[in-house]
Amino acid sequence: MSVAVNQHPLPRFSDIINAQSTLSKVVKQTPLERSKSFSAMSGADVYLKLENFQTTGSFKVRGAYYKISNLTKEESAKGVLCASAGNHAQGVAYAATKLGVKSTVFMPVFAPPLKVIATRSYGAEVVLTGDTFDDAFNAALEFQKKTGATFVHPFNDPHIIAGQGTVGLEIFEQLREVDDVLVPIGGGGLIAGIAIALKQLNPGIRIIGVEADGAQSMKVSIEKGEPTALTSVNTIADGIAVKSPGNLTFEAASKLVDEFVVVNDAEMARTAYLLLQRAKILTEPSGVAAMAAILYQKTNVKGRKVVPIISGGNINMSILEQILDKGVMDEGLRARIQVLIPDQAGMLKSIISILEKMKANIHDIEHERSTTSVPVGYVQVTITFNLQDTTQLPTLLTELDKKGMQYQVLR
Repeated sequence: MSVAVNQHPLPRFSDIINAQSTLSKVVKQTPLERSKSFSAMSGADVYLKLENFQTTGSFKVRGAYYKISNLTKEESAKGVLCASAGNHAQGVAYAATKLGVKSTVFMPVFAPPLKVIATRSYGAEVVLTGDTFDDAFNAALEFQKKTGATFVHPFNDPHIIAGQGTVGLEIFEQLREVDDVLVPIGGGGLIAGIAIALKQLNPGIRIIGVEADGAQSMKVSIEKGEPTALTSVNTIADGIAVKSPGNLTFEAASKLVDEFVVVNDAEMARTAYLLLQRAKILTEPSGVAAMAAILYQKTNVKGRKVVPIISGGNINMSILEQILDKGVMDEGLRARIQVLIPDQAGMLKSIISILEKMKANIHDIEHERSTTSVPVGYVQVTITFNLQDTTQLPTLLTELDKKGMQYQVLR
């Protein structure tokens, strides 16, 4: 994948002010809420910037609307297009429809059905093509050549960057004494805009970029001194799974961002679970990267007023299910055991009776007889159950020991 190049200069602070004026009646000023729980857990004074509450469920609509609003009449008449499997698609679709401009969105055929439905509901024509994002991207470029429609890049565009920079203006209006702002990085449009805005308002504010460790394109580019494309990306945080920054976002990050850190998938999953459980806030994995960096102490923020950008909430339901399942297991409130028992009537009931006495709620039961690891005349039973408290599992295991059963606790 090649590095995106845009010949226009980076937006100035005045461009971000103009963007805010344009967006003021279209997008929400999202809440900045202090979190008692996460402040206590991290030792910092944590304020969540909740862009998951934004129209379309992420910050992306800011840049998309500002970009499309700056098209000429001739350009608007030819429509806009983009290639995206997620939040950018929905932002472009919503913004274009709001401005009366036709939009066409190219998505790979594996795009989550809910995101396809959402993008169509905002008014875009969705074209599903190719097995990969690159296939969809190339199809979008071919469409552009035929139609003359304007390609709305997800990050490497001055208007996109200026629109995303309005998040920085809002943070400063809401919390003048902010010390650190942590921003997830995919292509870098959000951090570029926020950094331009906040460094103008107060150069002492630290801007910290957070990437998924399976998609460290900006960190690698900074280390190499030029925009560099990764050969592949691998992370559950699809919203920041970008192979390369653009020339504009790289320029802004290299000049204005103070530090770059990475978080892994397990840390993002755990943070997403904690946000839902403690703060009742639903986020996608890429949306919690900044908060994960605080919780897992990727940078020193103790005693400082910090703002992690919660950048989006459009989570795939399958990922949410896994995050919840793993979260309750990590907390010790759900357990999974595998027991080898004789394939005889009443054997399973003896295990279930122990669970009933403990008032444990059975989540599901699986039986396996046919694999070579299960001896003839036996059955391997896997039971997943919810517990009242974390002390109950050892009690259950003691009872199984008394009955002489072979078991394994699955993690």
